[in-house]
Amino acid sequence: MKADIIFLGLQLGLLFGLNSCSLDYDPVDTYSDVTEGVSEQGDDVVFKDKAAVESHLQTLYDQMRDRQEHWYVDLLLIAESHSDNAYAGTTGAETVPFENNSIDGSNSVLERDWNRYMEDIARANKLICNIDYVDDGSLTSDDRASYKAQAEIFRAMVMFDMVRIWGDIPVITTVADDITSENIDEVYSQYFPSQNTELEVYRQIEKDLLDAVLYAPDNVPGNKTLFTKSVARTLLAKIYAEKPLRDYGKVVQYCDEVKADGFELVKDFSDLFGMNEAVTDAKMRNTSESILEAQFTPGAGNWCSWMFGRDLVNWDTNFTWAKWVTPSRDLINVFKQEGDEIRFNESVVYYECSWSNYYPSDNYPFMYKCRSANSSIIKYRYADVLLLKAEALIMQETPDLEGAADIIDEIRERAGLEELPYSVRSSQEAMLDALLKERRLELAFEGQRWFDLVRLDKVEEVMNSVCSRDSGRKGLLYSYDKNSYRLPIPQSVIDANDNIKQNQGY
Repeated sequence: MKADIIFLGLQLGLLFGLNSCSLDYDPVDTYSDVTEGVSEQGDDVVFKDKAAVESHLQTLYDQMRDRQEHWYVDLLLIAESHSDNAYAGTTGAETVPFENNSIDGSNSVLERDWNRYMEDIARANKLICNIDYVDDGSLTSDDRASYKAQAEIFRAMVMFDMVRIWGDIPVITTVADDITSENIDEVYSQYFPSQNTELEVYRQIEKDLLDAVLYAPDNVPGNKTLFTKSVARTLLAKIYAEKPLRDYGKVVQYCDEVKADGFELVKDFSDLFGMNEAVTDAKMRNTSESILEAQFTPGAGNWCSWMFGRDLVNWDTNFTWAKWVTPSRDLINVFKQEGDEIRFNESVVYYECSWSNYYPSDNYPFMYKCRSANSSIIKYRYADVLLLKAEALIMQETPDLEGAADIIDEIRERAGLEELPYSVRSSQEAMLDALLKERRLELAFEGQRWFDLVRLDKVEEVMNSVCSRDSGRKGLLYSYDKNSYRLPIPQSVIDANDNIKQNQGY
């Protein structure tokens, strides 16, 4: 790349915040590296053939297995420890602010996440923007539509996580041109984009998913690692439940379409997260309930179990330091009050350890839904979809409380619990409370709780009183208010780009 843009290239490195834990490339020549040559006409060739496209598509799938820090580990910290489900777990400055509500723009977790998500979007854009220009007769129109749809699902999934965390974010759907001194004014905004509103972000997610639902692969019962039509429908149900796009009729529609794709609850809750009898491998993968999962098998292990507890296939691996996302007394008490032993035993486990940050070291609870190097990580599952439908039936203009109660009872029946009483079924407010409790118990430690509270405007009610219910929680540094619904944008991002503004309250 020309010497007269090296300084700008270095600025871009600051913009994207790349470090040793991120995608390894030199920011000065990023955009020349994405090509595989030059055509006779002098045009860049990004993908020279079908094999190159498929190789790049595989890199998107690899993110689900190889780079779980942002979309799984950190998302659990945000959704569980920043809610009433869990404590931070450690005493580190990167984690404690999520528990005591003192997060600011210097938080290293949020900085890592922003950078990783933006890298993911760039990977998706590379395929989406260039697949139509691949000169290979073996790459059929159906192939192009399918591969593009899978990349659109991946991009939509990434943007959905981002918009729920930060609200207004840049919507980037192009691959930036190389900058020269001649075109810098024209392409400068590609490198330093402005923020889009939440609604604009959701509209882009919607656009991606409505295209993907037409062309993505159908659900494959024996392979739940794919970005399928069912994943697109699940995400459509989820985005239409959010305030900027809220349309409960569409939530019900897409929840029903997911069911029509063949999904159903497994009968045994332990099939989702359990181990085989020999404790050497996951009990099951690709269940009828799993919609999208990252799978790990012997020899290709899931290191995330180290972050939350023991690795049951290697008992003492990395069990010398305090773990993230420690189950809260409040959550444990709700499980006990409900008599919910089945889900509790699959969600929380007690071990003896060498630290006592929150509990006595000889009887210390740990998050249990990622319990070994061979455990799958389930990103989306049908129970979440069912409960979203129940939420829509409760909250729609003409509530269907009986229909919602029947769905909740179906979930409760598997957990061995009684049906909701008439006093609950006959009250919209009581049904909403029952729905939130059911989602809390069913989806504990799956990255849902904080976003449930935000979506239903329950943050202040639940979180400002949490310390009165939970004697073990660190005191809040700041009370929760409407500004708390969005987390701070990393200060490094703001410093590198004047077009990015900090969220209110930070």
